[in-house]
Amino acid sequence: MPWLQLRLAITPDQAEIHEDLLLDMGAISVTYMDAQDQPIFEPDLGTTPLWTNTHLLALFDADTDESALVSHLQLLSAGKLPEYHLERIDDQDWERSWMDDFQPMRFGKRLWIVPSWHEAPAPTAVNLRLDPGLAFGTGTHPTTALCLEWLDGQDLSGLRVLDFGCGSGILAIAALLLGAEQAIGTDIDPQALQASRDNALRNDIQVERFELYLPEHLDRQPADVVVANILAGPLVQLARQITDLVKPGGLLALSGILAEQAEEVRQAYSIDFELLPTTSKDGWVRIDGIRRDQVPTVTCHA
Repeated sequence: MPWLQLRLAITPDQAEIHEDLLLDMGAISVTYMDAQDQPIFEPDLGTTPLWTNTHLLALFDADTDESALVSHLQLLSAGKLPEYHLERIDDQDWERSWMDDFQPMRFGKRLWIVPSWHEAPAPTAVNLRLDPGLAFGTGTHPTTALCLEWLDGQDLSGLRVLDFGCGSGILAIAALLLGAEQAIGTDIDPQALQASRDNALRNDIQVERFELYLPEHLDRQPADVVVANILAGPLVQLARQITDLVKPGGLLALSGILAEQAEEVRQAYSIDFELLPTTSKDGWVRIDGIRRDQVPTVTCHA
């Protein structure tokens, strides 16, 4: 059965009104998609997070009049119609066009992220089953990739890993599949915690190995490994809190940082951590290092 698909380029503040308008106009379904592969780092508590640049896809019956649809939407939008694209598609093309955008991806030597509709390219590798969804973190963004590659390069056997700002849970689940004994995920958005829980079940992670908390309920016991893929601003603001969550001698990896923000973040952590050289990917960076057993003292001379 053919369909008429309308694609609108919107921002998060336009989402609700345009979704309501399209449903009122007879849309059979409305879907949000990431327009520029931009992750959602820190959504406000209790909100439905959306990407900065979002595509809203609406499906209509094939006999829908295109001109009338656009005219009516423009009228209801008070003349402020976002950039749009209309096309005729059939069931198979619509499903395939969406699914073909997501192929298995390899990170480091062992780890693959594999959508559920694909066979694992390397069955004996570490295969993490994850489908694209609203909660950020599917491996396609450089910040997630940088963290996954770092985790793949560590010996996590028997270690306790904390994913600070867990989103989809991809980093915590990857750590468990790569040999960590236990993972803890924390996020300010309850929807992210639910997404993490669902993704863990899809990967046969035992419930007792993966604990999930809102920040106010997080056990402050330091972990062997902490990964925080959020934004540079929160990383700097929360530097003391994140540092205290890492055991002396423990490992830390930070991302969600633009290249020009790297120095500020490094300065915030340089006293407590022996930091390795910054790793870059497509304008984004990862900063990682080892927590010192003792903080160096600074001698002041009169």
